[in-house]
Amino acid sequence: MVIDILKESNALLEGHFLLSSGRHSNRYVQCAKLLQYPDKAEKVLKVVADKVRDIDFDIVVGPAMGGIIVAYELGRQLGKPAMFTEREDGAMALRRGFEIKKGQKVLITEDVVTTGKSSKETIKVVESLGGEVVGIACIADRRTCEIGYPVFSAVELNIESYEEGECPLCKAGIPYIKPGSRKIK
Repeated sequence: MVIDILKESNALLEGHFLLSSGRHSNRYVQCAKLLQYPDKAEKVLKVVADKVRDIDFDIVVGPAMGGIIVAYELGRQLGKPAMFTEREDGAMALRRGFEIKKGQKVLITEDVVTTGKSSKETIKVVESLGGEVVGIACIADRRTCEIGYPVFSAVELNIESYEEGECPLCKAGIPYIKPGSRKIK
């Protein structure tokens, strides 16, 4: 069902993509295309909500940009407060009057988890404020490495990615596009 909804909303893309990690891929999950349809997002995130419903946590926190709507929708479905981190002077921060109290249990939310970089940056913020991270919830889990926390997803995708020098699409002369929101150094 989840794959069908992702395809129906044109969230599964094919081509040549420069990922936020700096790696290249022939497929990309553009969850913003899914999240523009609240009814479809609700269905997909219900799969995740059902997986985390029995976990003890107080707050959902998503890194901007990809985790904001996911945090909101999971918070709505689970009756939990939802907030987000955002970049301030290049580093993730909790702003806008949001607070995490010492000992509060936090579920990190993302649209797609690949390397977990945004999640790890958000985890650092949460832990610096005394919060305890219990896991990461996401729409698509396409991890390329271990993250160190349990990941609860609506769908797991095996999408190949390549270092720039090893990318067969680059070697074939196919130009890439960079659809993500994070700046690459």
